[in-house]
Amino acid sequence: MKNKDIKILVADDEKDILDMIKYNLEKEGYKVYTASDGQEVLDTASNTEPDLVLLDIMMPKMNGIDVCYELRQNKKYKDTIIAFLTARDEDFSQISAFESGGDDFISKPIKPRVLLSRIKALLKRSFASDKKNDDTIIKLGNISINTEKISVKKNDEKIDLVKKEYELLTLLASKPGKVFTRQEILNQLWGTEVIVGNRTIDVHIRKLRDKIGDGYITTIKGIGYKVED
Repeated sequence: MKNKDIKILVADDEKDILDMIKYNLEKEGYKVYTASDGQEVLDTASNTEPDLVLLDIMMPKMNGIDVCYELRQNKKYKDTIIAFLTARDEDFSQISAFESGGDDFISKPIKPRVLLSRIKALLKRSFASDKKNDDTIIKLGNISINTEKISVKKNDEKIDLVKKEYELLTLLASKPGKVFTRQEILNQLWGTEVIVGNRTIDVHIRKLRDKIGDGYITTIKGIGYKVED
């Protein structure tokens, strides 16, 4: 997909930061929309259906964490990439970001070159994973993963997963019995250019278990995770 076809929504209540990010993204050819408070993010997202959302944490009306959670409750945005913009002195953790459904976080002050690199990496991983889908049905006990329709069912009932949860389950189920190390999972799902911590995987595993049930994913202490057929 060409940059001109990619829609990015940037949200920040500091106009200088908003203008700087918008300028640099538009210079790269992206179609950019902006918002300065949490409610405006939801309204703008509804009208534009962005491919990627850059969310400031501290915003009027609704903070970034709550906005992310609201977006993820809508199936329309389950595959939208969401990255947080965070100031270093904010009371914020990776856990908060990934608990609400975020894909990454970028620290302020923001260097345009670093920002563009992170965005390219996020988009590359997202679109690459979409192209890998075929009509294979992966079975995991009473769970079936349809990689053409990008859907998961348990006992013929659909389970709603966000993109990273789906990718994680599909990765583990692709090789039953194989232990995937944390580093392998990070490299496969986030790539080497996107910096995330090990706790990111823990959060996604826990959320997956909440949705598909216990007994499918086994923790190999100090190493990683696996599933058994």
